Amino acid sequence: MIKANPERVLRDLHMLREIGRYETGVHRPTLSDDDIKTRHWLKDELVAIGHDTHIDGIANVIGYSSAPGRKMLCGSHLESQNRAGWLDGALGVVYALEAARAVVESGEKDAGVDVMAFADEEGHFGSMIGSNSLVGNMTEPMMDASKNRTTGEPLRDALDRAGFTGPRASLDPSRYIGMLEAHIEQGDSLEADELKIGVVTSIVGIWQFQLTFKGLQNHAGTTRMAIRKDAGVSMMRVYQRLQERFSQEVAERTVWTVGSMTLDPGAPSIVPGGAEMQFQFRDADPDLLAKLEGVLTEVVAEENANGPCPVTLTAQTRGMPARMDSGLQNAIEAAAEAIAPGKHVRMPSGAGHDAQVIAQKMPSSMLFIPSINGVSHHWTEDTSDADIALGAQVYVDAVARMLAE
Repeated sequence: MIKANPERVLRDLHMLREIGRYETGVHRPTLSDDDIKTRHWLKDELVAIGHDTHIDGIANVIGYSSAPGRKMLCGSHLESQNRAGWLDGALGVVYALEAARAVVESGEKDAGVDVMAFADEEGHFGSMIGSNSLVGNMTEPMMDASKNRTTGEPLRDALDRAGFTGPRASLDPSRYIGMLEAHIEQGDSLEADELKIGVVTSIVGIWQFQLTFKGLQNHAGTTRMAIRKDAGVSMMRVYQRLQERFSQEVAERTVWTVGSMTLDPGAPSIVPGGAEMQFQFRDADPDLLAKLEGVLTEVVAEENANGPCPVTLTAQTRGMPARMDSGLQNAIEAAAEAIAPGKHVRMPSGAGHDAQVIAQKMPSSMLFIPSINGVSHHWTEDTSDADIALGAQVYVDAVARMLAE
């Protein structure tokens, strides 16, 4: 068995936690100074083990093994959500780095591990732009149009500022047996069932829509209720209707969220003349996703037919779900059973990950470890050192099994 070095894994993760530290988590948005620093750190670590390493023209960090045989592609992302957790993304990068180190240290000459930190999985400039660029989904016009969602800085300007101005890399599926990404679960299923490893079966598709309501702005004191065209009332009516209709149509693991609602002008004494709502739903079944879009369209049509305020529905993203490769799942499960017998389970991922993009081109897989209290996307996100160490050994052993096959 190829062994992980848990002390080294924990050392690297705790070191990364100090780059952009915020409370007990990190604030490391894509192409911030701290994010750039972590990318150069990873490049140096990969060079140190003999990998041919580059940071490409969209900020992907790519370390190529010189082994002559086929490889595993391993990795995740280094940037964080704003004021968020220290393990989301970084765990998968450090596990990948550890797998590459462990294979080199084992004396294995033929097989190797390529390591990648994908750019902007967290979506500061777009939807998983690093992995989408790698598989050919990111066009030059899309690059031109991408801007930081918080600061408005164009992606090309941010890349120039960082010095990442080279060509963008492309994926060669023939080089690889497959791809393995590790991640904290970001939920509480493993912890609740006292399990240590999740073997991911599928990754949900995420469909996001914007609903825009056009009313008539007017005086809150003098405008009679009977003649109002209140965009906020229309928005809340549609919100309630979506809650009712979706609860009748969804599967066990379907989730839906209204993450943002705004009123225009948003003043206490003014009837809102405009309103906007962001609506998102997730599931691993593409047919159900299409059905739910139909439900959304029907609810909007009902409001347009009966309400005083016209509603415009705009699709923003339709990220398709992905099935993880069954053979790679078997390798993860075998490694988990060898190291943590009876403490693993096959499970879907309710969050999006770069592995679902890579799965468009080649076999892909994911491994989860527990999240304390199921917390993620918040600076209190955490996992015990013991669970991190165990997960690292399962990950490295799974990679070794995949390479052996």
